[in-house]
Amino acid sequence: MGKSTLFNAIVKMRRSIVGDEPGITRDRIYGEAAHHGKRFTLVDTGGIITNDEDMIPSQILKQARVALTGASSIIFVIDGRTEITGADRDLAKMLRKLGKPVVLAVNKMDSERRQEELLHEFHNLGFTDMFPVSAEHHLGVADLLDFITRDFEKSGPEPEPAEDEKKITKIKVAIIGRPNVGKSTLLNALTGMDRAIVSPVAGTTRDAVDETIRYNNIDYVLVDTAGIRRKGKTKQMAEKLSVVMARRHLRMSHVAVIVIDATEGVLALDATIAGYAHEEGRALILCVNKWDTVEGPGKRKFMEQVKERLKFLEYANTVFISAKTGEGVKDLFPRIRKAYEAASRRVTTGELNRFIENLKWEYEPKLKYITQASIRPPTFIAFTASKGELHFSAERFLINRLREQFGFEGTPVVVKPQRHAPQSGR
Repeated sequence: MGKSTLFNAIVKMRRSIVGDEPGITRDRIYGEAAHHGKRFTLVDTGGIITNDEDMIPSQILKQARVALTGASSIIFVIDGRTEITGADRDLAKMLRKLGKPVVLAVNKMDSERRQEELLHEFHNLGFTDMFPVSAEHHLGVADLLDFITRDFEKSGPEPEPAEDEKKITKIKVAIIGRPNVGKSTLLNALTGMDRAIVSPVAGTTRDAVDETIRYNNIDYVLVDTAGIRRKGKTKQMAEKLSVVMARRHLRMSHVAVIVIDATEGVLALDATIAGYAHEEGRALILCVNKWDTVEGPGKRKFMEQVKERLKFLEYANTVFISAKTGEGVKDLFPRIRKAYEAASRRVTTGELNRFIENLKWEYEPKLKYITQASIRPPTFIAFTASKGELHFSAERFLINRLREQFGFEGTPVVVKPQRHAPQSGR
């Protein structure tokens, strides 16, 4: 009916997944918005069905109730192209019981004629404040926001953060992995609350769900992304969009926590997903979940499997946890911080010159010097005596020595060769 479309129109970015299929949004999605200098937080909930006992609808209602309880105002979005249903009446009854201001937004009212023909019918739901809108075409949205924010105070300029606030680092963490490996359970364990819907149904999470928590003076922005499937296995439009959004959030993150199901071992799809993070240059943590349920070979045996199937992630730290029981979960925070700091580390040219002087380089072309070009991932320009690419083994040798010397643990390191052209004398 257009809740997510309206949400995106108000926050002025594509935060929630939008599509023609009903039930795309399931968890509650937060966004910051402003209207005429008045800032506020907007929450997009899943479609609420009040009397459905099935797992997913009942969990959506549970998540929605959290948002409704904390809200100062409620926008009840209804489809203006269809007749009022019993579910609409049940939801209206539930909202009236909350005792909070409710504004009825009748969506998909693209023409004045349609508004005149249909709008009066929606007064039967018992709400005084009603606005015709078209979320897709942004019609009527400004009037709706004028009304909702009429009593809000103007925010004014952003206040200067206190000195201790300036020292706080904010690390964006994307939790990625196959469907049903425990990503949402991990988010809930890290935040200490039921922030994301958890069920044994693969593909439960569709939108990316984020939460910020502070741990040892660091703000961790944790994003639980939808489970990534192979392209051929992703058939529903909602699932395809959720995978696109998951990869987008991966690109926007500083550190990727790749969740692997310990009971299934390292699968080919785990390697594909890890490859996405590696290609994006993200710092990485391998998180082996459900370890409490594993019988038989121990961690050493499992690590042999990791090294065999994820050879390109030799730099990544691995942590064994049980998101369900909380075992090992808190160990993730210092590891995430360490990986972030490694990916953000800069090395001076002087340090690199001394490094080159002591480097036992036996490859062609000869190295002249190195300089660091950028961070996240740490990227170095290797100036060589003659033109030509570095052989794979030479590049690997140089990256390993850089990693050892400067502590680039948990992050990819990129080396780009470039021929050193000496300046000619005058």
